[in-house]
Amino acid sequence: MDARSLPKYLQLKREIESQIFSGRIAPDEQLPSEHEMARKFGVSRQTVRQAIGELVQEGLLYRIQGKGTFCAKANGRKRSDMPVVGIMTTYISEYIFPAIVRGAEKVLSEKGYRLLLFNTDNNKDKERECLEMIMKHPVSGLIAEPTKSAVGNPNLSGYLVLQGQSVPIVMINARYPELECPSVQLDDEAGGFKATVHLIELGHRRIAGFFKTDDLQGVNRLKGFLRAHFERRISVDPELIVRYDTEGKFDTPLKEAARLLARKERPTAFICYNDELAVRMLDVVRDAGLSVPDDLSLVGYDDSFLATATEVKLTTIVHPQARMGEQAADMLLKMIEQPRDLHVVRSIVHTPELVVRQSTRRIAADG
Repeated sequence: MDARSLPKYLQLKREIESQIFSGRIAPDEQLPSEHEMARKFGVSRQTVRQAIGELVQEGLLYRIQGKGTFCAKANGRKRSDMPVVGIMTTYISEYIFPAIVRGAEKVLSEKGYRLLLFNTDNNKDKERECLEMIMKHPVSGLIAEPTKSAVGNPNLSGYLVLQGQSVPIVMINARYPELECPSVQLDDEAGGFKATVHLIELGHRRIAGFFKTDDLQGVNRLKGFLRAHFERRISVDPELIVRYDTEGKFDTPLKEAARLLARKERPTAFICYNDELAVRMLDVVRDAGLSVPDDLSLVGYDDSFLATATEVKLTTIVHPQARMGEQAADMLLKMIEQPRDLHVVRSIVHTPELVVRQSTRRIAADG
């Protein structure tokens, strides 16, 4: 989804989060006044007030009466005195990732740790560069989201070097299968299965699925999609499965969706890799002269803020973003503080939950 299509306060909130996570706004640094920010970003003071208010509630900012708004810090300690934990995600300031980082930061800051953030942009070369930078810092541990986890791990040596330096690693959202380390994940196959069964039970038989398959999350969601059809004895039209990679995520699924909606026997439902794609699909559906859910049911994934930010509220699978960040941090702390008991730290796999909203409806069994 183009960030410009978000409500203005969310655009501003995302920008401030990005500046905080990247270190451009330092702990205890004072933010400009509401008037100055409104002028700088070309928005109203109410928009600034709403974005700042949410960031204060989430603990990223704090207010001092009569002085202004400041960037939060951990436990009142100087950051240079605090042990460091690295967090490396595919993205930092976009989509579900700020919530994951905030969840981990909440747990770690309470224990006196600060975060060193790394962003791979889901690019293997950047992942290698991030690992090289992490090796140069005295980190106590690492929370890592694999980069393009379905297409191998050319950076295995970097992870092994860290483990050889006794740096514990916890993976989040997916796990490189050859690495011995715990992970916190959602059961994505079960999520794809549950979303598909929901549509089948509403009478849909021509269901198109859009899956980003250079990561294991997308591969497993596709497996769940196919398993739901198989167990319900419904054949799958191969034309209704759209697979794409990170580089094509802004173009390929939208072009294929437009093509499918122009067919004589068009799909009656879409299952999308995530909410971000599902919201962008609303424009494709409108351009085809159709509407959601009257002409097409639409299911997202992640239950992100985008799921309720549009005129059509999305049926979607819940991704417990902040909770998973907290659990990954808890795991890592146990590994840091009890290195002899690494074997007792077990992976966590969350059972997915379907949230039904306005974007899906029942149709006749013959579509």
